[in-house]
Order: sequence, then C-alpha cells, then structure tokens
Amino acid sequence: MSSSSQPQVYLTRKGTELILNYGLKTHVAPSSRVLVVGGGVTGFTTAWALLDAGYAVTVVSEKWASLEDRITSQIAGALWEWPPAVCGKHTNLISLDNSKRWCMTTYRGLDKLIHTLPAQEHGVRMRMANFFFEQSIHRMSGQLEKMNEIAAVHDIQGFKHDPTLVKTHAVNQDAGVVDSYRHLAPVIDTDQYMGWLRSTVIAKGGKLITARINGDLLEQEDRLLAKYGAQAIVNATGLGAYETAADHSVVPLRGALVRVINDGKRFPIAEDIVFIVPRNDRTLILGGLVQPHVHTLDLTIDSPEIIRMRDRCNKFVPGLENAELDPVPFVQGLRPFRDTNVRVDREQRLKSDGTHSRIIHSYGQGGSGFTLSFGCAADVLELLSELEKSPYLERASL
Repeated sequence: MSSSSQPQVYLTRKGTELILNYGLKTHVAPSSRVLVVGGGVTGFTTAWALLDAGYAVTVVSEKWASLEDRITSQIAGALWEWPPAVCGKHTNLISLDNSKRWCMTTYRGLDKLIHTLPAQEHGVRMRMANFFFEQSIHRMSGQLEKMNEIAAVHDIQGFKHDPTLVKTHAVNQDAGVVDSYRHLAPVIDTDQYMGWLRSTVIAKGGKLITARINGDLLEQEDRLLAKYGAQAIVNATGLGAYETAADHSVVPLRGALVRVINDGKRFPIAEDIVFIVPRNDRTLILGGLVQPHVHTLDLTIDSPEIIRMRDRCNKFVPGLENAELDPVPFVQGLRPFRDTNVRVDREQRLKSDGTHSRIIHSYGQGGSGFTLSFGCAADVLELLSELEKSPYLERASL
C-alpha cells in the first residue's frame, strides 16, 4: 500500500474492544489533535486507532522502522502469546487480567486483518504454535493454568493438548519432551508490518515528525501541546519512559535473535512454531534470550550466550545446524519492561501549577508489544474520552 492510497481497513471501538472493519472509513473533520510520542508498534497502533476515531494525530519519534537501522519493534519475536509471556513475565494480577483482555483484542483484530487483506501487504500470518515440555504439564501448575485458560477461550483457534505432538513434528526424539499442546497464533513479519502500519497512519492523515523529545513530558506538557497544536499527549516511548514519565520501574530486557535462511531446500519450510519462529516464508528466527537490567547492545553472533542459544535450537530440531545464515544474521534489542505491570493510564502527578495533566501513558509491554497492541490502543481511546469529558482523575489506573 502506498502512503497516498486509502486503506481498506479501519478500526472502531465497541466497549473495551477495538474492532477491525473492512472498507473505507467515512472522513470527518478532526475534533482535536493528539500528540503521540513514540514510533514503535504501540505508538503506531494507537495513532491508527485515534485517526479512525476522528482525531488528528501527530507522531513524534527519533527513529522510524527501517531495514538499515532496525528499531526495537522490528527485532521482536512477534509471536502472539497468551499472558504471562515468556519474554518478561508481569506478575501483577490486575496487569495480567488486563493483558489477557488486551491480547484477545489483538488476536481478533489480526485474525480479521489476515482474512481481509493479503499477507503480502501487511506481513501477518496465522501459524500453528506448538509448546513442548520436559515433564507432564499436570505437574507444572503455572503452565497448566495457562493451557487451561487458552483452551477455554473460544476465539483461540486450533487448540489441542496432545503429548504425542513431538512425534509428528521435526523435533529431536531425544530432546526429552513428554508433553505438549498447540494452537493457532498470529506471527508477524515485523519489518513488513511496521512499514505497513506507518503507511496506514500516513494515508489516514497522520503527521510524522522526526525529533527527539528529552526529559519528563509532564514538565514540558504545556509547551508541547502548544508547539504541536494538540489537546492531549500519548506517551508510547517504551524504554524511554524511564525519562519521559520519570518512571524508574522501567528496565530493559536484552534480547537477541539469529536469522537463518529457510528456502525449503536446506531446511523444510516450517508451518509450525517450536519457539523457533518463521518470520516469513524465507526466514526463520531463532531465540531466545532474556537478560534483565542489561543496557548495552554489545552482543555478536559469536558471543557465548548466542552460541549457546543457537546450540539449544540446533539440538531441538535436527538439521537446523545446516541452515544458512540470513544476509542479516543477527539482531539484538532492549525490550521495554516494567517491574510490576504494563502501564496504560492517565498521568497521576499534577503539573507545577497544580492542574491535572492531559498525558496518557502506554508503555512497559516488555516482549508483548505486538500481542497487546490493539488492546492497549482501545484503552487509550477510552482514557482519552474520559479526559475530554472531565480533566479530573475520577478513576483508578487501568
């Protein structure tokens, strides 16, 4: 889709749900402008939802998705996952409840997108995800609870608990796997999807400005609102919220992926996922790595932890050691994690003049940015609606 063509899909909010619809959205004059700070998947999904809700939107980001200098959202594994996620487990019960609601909003939205537009446009595909365990899942209380919750959700397609799945897939029979289950899950080619999201936002009238906003947004709120002609600000800065929200509970989770060529000759085209994710029809990404509180990006494909990570994958799937490296064989990034919960709420602090803020936060999704993106955007719309009705903080944070 070119940036000038009109997208054939649009979003509407119904209750707490964000619904994807097919067709052309009837244009209405924007009621007000919202400044979105952050150009990752959270920022762009929120911008899309705001535009379809009738707001004018300006997105400000220091960097945008590109193949030359990938941003954090592009480095993500981008496999939809029922919470708690493997890469960064939020333990706060309220946050987990919200995440389960948010993730299903995204599941339904991406499923509709897959059935509405060709995957070649947006890069989202539905794949069978297989989860394997070295002991009976009935002896693993947390995993058993997670599996039972997945099984109970009607909209999650293709669920099956079957300990014999290992025998029907390209998994090492000596890997020690004794139990397994599967279900269909959206898998996102992040390079393609981020480009599509950006084009969608531009085509719907969003304005993109390349700039870095330093410091606490609250301390410069009035100046930013005046500069960009906005009536509200959405903070979707990810790890940057340590500074932009003065939130010192935001910490990095360093992750890395090895990319190998999957052309169907050296290694069979994978229709399934065994924590080895087909990015598209040509590339497999191998993970995973979770290193909390590490701020540096100094790993290489020859780093000891990356060699161990690749060896684990090789031992799990026979023949994988023969896969040829992708032209871009190694990527790394810092997942924006928050120690207790994902934050989607209004700014609680008062401005220096004692008045209430018009900032809405959406950050701390950790390794679940894509999984939670539609749901978090829906809640931002709700919070913005409440803010417009009353500037006062009349409710607890989401």
